[in-house]
Amino acid sequence: MAAAEGETPVDDGAPPPGALYSFGTPWPELNQGLSYSDTFRCADADAATTLIEFYSTNYNSSAPLPGWIKRIRNGQITVDGEVVTDPDTTLRHGSKLVYHRLPWQEPFAPYLLEVLYEDDDMVALNKPSGLQVLPKGLFQQRTVLAQLQMKDWKMTSCCSKRKHVQSHPVPVHRLGRGTSGLLLCAKTKVAKVWLASYFAEGAINAGNKRDKSEFKEERKILKFYRALVTGILDNDEVVVTQPIGLVHYPGVAEGLYAACSSGKPAMSKVCVLERLAHQNHTLVQVEIHSGRPHQIRIHLAYIGHPLVDDPLYGIGGHPKFVELESTAPDSSFAYDGGYERPLQPVPGDCGYHLHAHWLVLCHPTTNKMVKITAPLPQILQTQEECRAIFERGTFTSRCEHEATLALR
Repeated sequence: MAAAEGETPVDDGAPPPGALYSFGTPWPELNQGLSYSDTFRCADADAATTLIEFYSTNYNSSAPLPGWIKRIRNGQITVDGEVVTDPDTTLRHGSKLVYHRLPWQEPFAPYLLEVLYEDDDMVALNKPSGLQVLPKGLFQQRTVLAQLQMKDWKMTSCCSKRKHVQSHPVPVHRLGRGTSGLLLCAKTKVAKVWLASYFAEGAINAGNKRDKSEFKEERKILKFYRALVTGILDNDEVVVTQPIGLVHYPGVAEGLYAACSSGKPAMSKVCVLERLAHQNHTLVQVEIHSGRPHQIRIHLAYIGHPLVDDPLYGIGGHPKFVELESTAPDSSFAYDGGYERPLQPVPGDCGYHLHAHWLVLCHPTTNKMVKITAPLPQILQTQEECRAIFERGTFTSRCEHEATLALR
């Protein structure tokens, strides 16, 4: 497939072997800000509620009381379409409130994406580490979704006439910001429904099937990751079935995903590829049956082998964080009255080595099996793979070969 106009074709110094083309638009210095809408409902007709009471009570996780006062006086809140700068303004039942978050410079994030596979129904991307998939927190514009929206997707004449084609592809699953590799996106509503159901089915089966022999049965998609972990695994294969749920964590309002007995079922199969005794590291392949948030990071940490340089998860699958003494705040995160960035690690922090390496799936419309591979970063290659890539440019690991055969 040839690269379209405005895209980077594959050549020397361009995307690695296996990519069709790359695309991406450089990020603007500032994003466009955000607007949050509310309708005020008065529970007690005899009780008056002021503007500052509403925001400081309902959204205290966004900013402390002085921060909300600053935002109101700065003209960032409208009531029924009019800017209100008096924090003590009394609200009427049914009033429409809008908080306008000021534009800000988002932290650094790469913007180029490599296309590994593309047809009329779906596209598979090679996501770089450091790029968030969907908007959240400080990253509202610097995301994979934004790049998909900015690209001019030139549909074929056959595809463009199809009823359920979307204006741009959308991701059907997530990868952590620090995780690189394969990301599936759907071009049509039909493909989106089918691909999303594949991922959901895996999560359901993780709770129903705990036997190793049933790990690959009746599945429409198989996902394999490559990871570098601390310590030396004794067993060549380990199946982890530790549930994952939310626990309280300072600085993360909705809570942090971690190993939790009351959490949702999750299943990961770990296969040792190479033991690096001189570094006290192990290179592993991980097949995930479910797709809980941060599942691989949590499961590997749970069995005593956290990812190398993972800033968040420690042995046992819980956060490493220990209460820190207060230090000077980073004012760049509090210019509009909001809280400073937490001093302790948060889920989006990078540094670990985890790559969505390859997958096999049943195509959503043709029902044919499709295999897609994202080239490995050098640090996640075995010594044999490094030699083979240097000599021939291609290589298939033993685990990858056996898993592919099992689908036939």
